[in-house]
Amino acid sequence: MNWLSPDSKFMEAWNNTTDGILINLLMLLTSVPLVTIGVALAAGNETARKTLQGEGNSVVRTYWASYKSNLGKATLLWLPYLLTGIALVGMWTFLHEPWAMVIEIFLSIMWVLGFEWTFAVQARFDNTVVRTWLNAFVFALSNPLFTALLIIIDVAFIFIIVGTVMYLPPALFLVIVFGYGSMLMLHVPFTERAFSRYIQ
Repeated sequence: MNWLSPDSKFMEAWNNTTDGILINLLMLLTSVPLVTIGVALAAGNETARKTLQGEGNSVVRTYWASYKSNLGKATLLWLPYLLTGIALVGMWTFLHEPWAMVIEIFLSIMWVLGFEWTFAVQARFDNTVVRTWLNAFVFALSNPLFTALLIIIDVAFIFIIVGTVMYLPPALFLVIVFGYGSMLMLHVPFTERAFSRYIQ
């Protein structure tokens, strides 16, 4: 098969890559006010899923439709992560007591577990804010392999950013362009496997 054929694996990977970049640019645009990061994450998750599954219209239309539908709940879901994230940075920076270390480790683990699943759950299921939080932790704890893979993907992305800043600053723009939206394209196959038993 010609590798430039629309049905070839190469073209499929190329289309997914360009869609991931576009999703990332839309997420960057809509995350400028920090309070909207949660909405961007939910919209990014839904758009990535629909893109990979060949659903919906264009990436831009799918993203904006998802952004509007998730605006209220995803904002409420994100605010605790924003506030506790700021608090955790302060604790890790200024508190070095043994008792504080236990709290910091526990809260950091809970933050990461929740973050990896909350906005994917919000993008996939229609629930209350509290139920979405609870379900996110249920998915995180009941799917340890998938949770570990999601964390590995995100940690690898962080290392790429740090490594680029330290050793190859001119390439930072390229890393930003690919960004976290492209990472969501890698998340979706794992989250969808976990969600599949609950989807009619």
